[in-house]
Parts: sequence; structure tokens; C-alpha cells
Amino acid sequence: MLWRHGLRFLPWLMSDPIDPQPPAPSERPRPRINLWLESRYRKLRRGLPQTVFFCPLCKGDRRRARDCKQCEGFGKLTKESVQELIGRRLLPAMQAKLGRFHGAGREDIDVLMLGRGRPFVFEVVGARNPEIDLEAMRLEIEARAGGAIELAPFVRVARPRVAYWKETHFDKVYRAEVSLDAVPSDEAMTRARTFEGAVVQRTPQRVAHRRADLDRERQLRVLGLVVMPDGALELRVLCQHGTYVKEWISGDDGRTLPSLTSLLGVPCRCRVLDVEEIMTDEVSGPRLVVKDSQDKDTQGGDRVES
Repeated sequence: MLWRHGLRFLPWLMSDPIDPQPPAPSERPRPRINLWLESRYRKLRRGLPQTVFFCPLCKGDRRRARDCKQCEGFGKLTKESVQELIGRRLLPAMQAKLGRFHGAGREDIDVLMLGRGRPFVFEVVGARNPEIDLEAMRLEIEARAGGAIELAPFVRVARPRVAYWKETHFDKVYRAEVSLDAVPSDEAMTRARTFEGAVVQRTPQRVAHRRADLDRERQLRVLGLVVMPDGALELRVLCQHGTYVKEWISGDDGRTLPSLTSLLGVPCRCRVLDVEEIMTDEVSGPRLVVKDSQDKDTQGGDRVES
């Protein structure tokens, strides 16, 4: 009976011997590595979010998105984002599994990011081809973005740079165009032009559904306030991180005090808002003096300033 079982191994014994040589180095799959690329982005088109804007109802899930009325099966509320404009070119070139976008805060979807741009680190996960020409890739991303974004040169950095940009806070300069319901007095205009001090903001109504209901104190200084030809105001402010500038302009039904509305004595609305500059260490310009106890947002996650 044993010889019958031995027949099972006969084809193996009669086959060619196994080649003991390992595959050539060129034939081996390259190992996957993670890397971190630091840069700055200037956002030059409104309606562009920083990261993927998933539908709040289906959360981008393919099965749930099929019958989703809010996104109509798309899974997202916008076609593109800064993250996607970068990752769409970078990840295939590096043969990577996925990418993660780590920004130093973020602006609202309808706010431009000007000046030197907002710092960020793009984390490339599982890259098989990491040694690409980063400058050529940067130029390709900008060309394909059609003027929506501009990027500073990529720099390879270590992972701790993600924590640095997430945990370090910087003052910011904003420019806004403000619509008025009435003409303020000269005295009120002088009061608003010279304002500098603390602002207490209760969680804005527009984000109250996803953030805790808290009062936050932030520092703000008016840098300029001039009347435009159409009667609106052009406003420039320097403010602490985490300041809701739109709500400081409108007052948010009394949830922000003092506000531009309260200083001028007439209802104000923000019709255009741009981030002019993020006052990082290498940027020269005015700074606010902020107490350490104010320099921490208790909400966690990415900071939203506008």
C-alpha cells in the first residue's frame, strides 16, 4: 500500500530540479516606503476645499452613495480639492498606495489663500518609486490644475514636521470686502479703524452642529478700513489663529463681541474674504501678543480660521 501513496510524489521527483538561484535584483518588487513632502499652496479659485469634501450623508461610501440625494451618487460635494489636485499626479508617479494631506490649519471653501501660501505636508504611503523629479512634478501639478493652485517647491522632510505644523499656531492677515446696510458715522469709523484687543466668540451658528458650544477669546487688530467706490468697506485685520473672521464682521446675532457690526453701529456682512498671509517665523510683519492660556483650541482637529 505504501508504494501507491508514493506515486503521488513521482511527478515531482521526475520534474526538473528547482533553481536554487534567487531572482535577479531587477526582477524583485521594490519595497514600499513612506515619505513626507513639505510645501505651501496658494489657492486662487473659490469653491475649492483643502481636502476631499465627502458628502455628509453617505460619507463617500459607494453603496450608500448610490441612493444619496444630496450628492446624487457622487460621494463628494465638490469635484476637486487641493489634496486631490496634488495626489492625482503625485501618487501614480510614485506608485503609492494612498496620500494624506496635513495642513497648517485650513480656510473656508470660498476663501482664497494668498501671500506665500499655507504650509502643508503631503504624506505618501507605500511608494515603490519615491525617487522622482519633484520639481517637474510640481510644475505638472500646477499646469494640470488650470490656475486653481500654485505650489512652493517640495522638500523631503521627516515625519515630525506633520506635528509641527499641526501644533504650532500663527497669526494671520485677512482682507475682506464688507457690505453695509447703512452709512456709519465718522466717529464709528474711527472707532473701528483703531480697534485692537480681545474678542469673545461663541461657537458660530454655521458650525454649531459639529463643534462644542464654547466661548473662545481671540486677539484681533484692525490694520486698515477704507471705503470702496461702491460704498462697501475694504477691511484688513491681523488676528489670532482660530478666529472666525466672518462672524467678527457680522456679529453672528450677538454671539461675537465686540464685532465690526457693534463698532460701526450698522449691520455688516462679509461678501469676500481672503487670507493675505500666514505669519510664520520667516515672514516679516506685525504680530499679536497672546497669553499662553489662549494659544490652544480645545476643539481638536484642523483649525478653521475663517
